[in-house]
Amino acid sequence: MENELISKSIPVVLLLILGIIEAMGGLYLEDRRTKNDWTIELVSLFTLPTLVQPAIFVLTIWVGKNWLPQYEDYFTNSAIGWQVLAFLILDDMTQYWWHRLSHSNRMMWKLHRPHHVVEEMGVLVTYRNAILYYALMPGIWLSACLIFLGMGYVYLFYLPIKLVIILLAHSETKWDRFLYKYKFLNPIAWIVERIISTPSTHFAHHGLTAEDGVSHPNGNYGNLLFIWDMIFGTAKITRKYPTKFGAWNQIKEPWYVQLMFPFIRSERPESELHSLRTKNDYDPSIDYKEFDS
Repeated sequence: MENELISKSIPVVLLLILGIIEAMGGLYLEDRRTKNDWTIELVSLFTLPTLVQPAIFVLTIWVGKNWLPQYEDYFTNSAIGWQVLAFLILDDMTQYWWHRLSHSNRMMWKLHRPHHVVEEMGVLVTYRNAILYYALMPGIWLSACLIFLGMGYVYLFYLPIKLVIILLAHSETKWDRFLYKYKFLNPIAWIVERIISTPSTHFAHHGLTAEDGVSHPNGNYGNLLFIWDMIFGTAKITRKYPTKFGAWNQIKEPWYVQLMFPFIRSERPESELHSLRTKNDYDPSIDYKEFDS
């Protein structure tokens, strides 16, 4: 119980600390974050850890106990290293592919869209995704399966480490600048930026356009481990940070449309969230800025 409490409190404390630092830097001023953005971020921050993830875990473990009771705690005594590897592959690597799919499949993109339409980075951007994006995420379901199989103790340590790295990768604090500033730290930086997600590599993923030479919107998909991008050929490392963030379709949508799509859809025919079909997807002949006024 004590370990579980510590596991949950570490990312919460870090979130608060990073949020305070960003607020002191002026990130959350009214002209930089709309009420709609605040609502999206706070609702997302609440629903994933308190509703979506617990529901998946409860359902998965209930099914396991009732239909596959012989496998409960089956791997409890297996080596810690193998258990960690199981989470890295079945949770983190599958999340890499889930994330990558959301940038290539137009239906999936509509669920991931809230994460990218915001034009500023910050720790609150971390969980901006439609509820269905997380409800269908293979990594969460597979993590629940591993816990049922007896790897719950390892998960108590694996999850906070992963969340810390993901939160730091989205934060405006840009902790990796320290590694780039001093030459004697460059060898460490070379290793770190190829193994885990850093602000430099993940900010590039959120950059508006690759034309700036820094941004890499269709790459740098890694969450905990950046090494998946290195292995699967989607990595770009520049040690620089984009100056513009967002996505090509900046049509503003109410928070409930962005988070509840496709159950709630946009009333605006020009919006990509108006329909399940892709007819509303990007058309270079349209000036989308006129719809944001």
